[in-house]
Amino acid sequence: MLSRILGFVRDVLMAQILGAGQIADAFFIAFKFPNLFRRLFGEGAMNAAFVPLYAGRIETAGPEAARAFASDVAAILASWGLFLCLIAMATMPWIMMVQAAGFVDEPEKFDLTVDLARITFPYLLFMILSALFSGMLNSVGRFAAAAAAPVILNIVLISALLLVHFKFVNLPGHALAVAVAIGGALQFLMLVRACIKAGIMVNLPSPKLTPGVKRLLVLMLPGVIGAGVVQINVVVGDLLATTLAEGSVSFLYYADRVNQLPLGVIGVAVGIALLPLLTRQLRSGHPEEAMNSMNRAIELCLVLTVPAAVALIAIPFPIITVLFERGAFDRTAAEATAAALQAFAIGLPAYVLIKALLPGFFAREDTKTPVQVAAFAMVGNIAIALVLMQFFDHVGIAMASAVSAWFNVITLAIILQKRGHLVFDARLKKVLPRLILSVALFGVALFAAGLWSTPLLDEGGLVKLGVLVALVLGGGVFFLILASLFGAADFREALGQLKRSKSREQPS
Repeated sequence: MLSRILGFVRDVLMAQILGAGQIADAFFIAFKFPNLFRRLFGEGAMNAAFVPLYAGRIETAGPEAARAFASDVAAILASWGLFLCLIAMATMPWIMMVQAAGFVDEPEKFDLTVDLARITFPYLLFMILSALFSGMLNSVGRFAAAAAAPVILNIVLISALLLVHFKFVNLPGHALAVAVAIGGALQFLMLVRACIKAGIMVNLPSPKLTPGVKRLLVLMLPGVIGAGVVQINVVVGDLLATTLAEGSVSFLYYADRVNQLPLGVIGVAVGIALLPLLTRQLRSGHPEEAMNSMNRAIELCLVLTVPAAVALIAIPFPIITVLFERGAFDRTAAEATAAALQAFAIGLPAYVLIKALLPGFFAREDTKTPVQVAAFAMVGNIAIALVLMQFFDHVGIAMASAVSAWFNVITLAIILQKRGHLVFDARLKKVLPRLILSVALFGVALFAAGLWSTPLLDEGGLVKLGVLVALVLGGGVFFLILASLFGAADFREALGQLKRSKSREQPS
């Protein structure tokens, strides 16, 4: 949550200083490129394949065997990551001809994108190793350091933006690119310190393909392909956006950042915590406990994200105008970004539910099935985006992303059900219709309040901020009342479970 709050501060400053013009478009494309490889080879595939193997070694062979395995993996990742960075930086102009094809006819914009991408790319090496250390910490129940690491990146980026704002630096794009590389290095060092403190820090032997590393690579391959399928959607979305009016890349970026708040806080956290839990429950021969964990994770995701999605659909303009409309980010940009936010929000529950369902496959060392599902979703996303952008411009790209996410989650759920790995229990079946009723009434009331308050958004900054705070807090309280009245959620029980969970945690 702290990371997301600082991320909003960063994006507010970025919108004010960069707006939605040439420098913003160039930086967002440049930063997304190392992020693409980070998600491809780092977080997703690493977490899915490494955590079950590492946690399994701790359970069966002991901490030292797990440390030796992690050390071998670290050596391979460090050598491979360094090689990839050098190759990518050398060939960046040709890579950007694909990644930012729409910029090729604008030499100044294209050259700036290439320069910024070269500066940001070392971030990838630090993030690949950080993904490994995060997986180790998560496997032994240490979630805080890995979750807090992005805070460092946001602090560094905010510092760079302040230097630009106060005229200490005159090249905003380059300042942000350097900040990305520095932020990645500091995140890495923070996780190194956390691993040392937890007593699980690895050595760095000479790279060699041990049987354990080979097994990891075999399991990672489908995960890499699957992550690649997902990231192709991102690349295609960016590529299509570069062919539209200037600012389209930025509109989608800012809208996605708002949409990412519940996804990052809820979805990622649920997925990261659920995978080692399911692995332990299945390895210890308690499938009924694993089934209950899946149901509670799905219930938690629905209760927290469906109202959030409805809120983003009901009042997107107040959210965007209060957060971003200042400086170089004008009313036209706010309206275009708000429309994209509505489209992204349609798929928000699906994005989060995917994070809750994937551990059901990964805990059983099945990394292939999600790849196949994601591949079909990717093809559908590209086809739908190509059609919808003809009518809705950049909003069509966001719509396609939402539709493909729902296809993905529904397909994953059906497969898990057919295999007997997911059976919706009586409690979940009881909660769902009550949640729908609560959210429907909440959405109507929030939409009406948003319409009533729209004229106030033309007033000063404090008035606009007050309107948004009133809408968010008032809407939140109204939903809590409805959910409690209809029995859609028992928040007192959830708080009690959280307290009991924290009291059971023991240092590793």
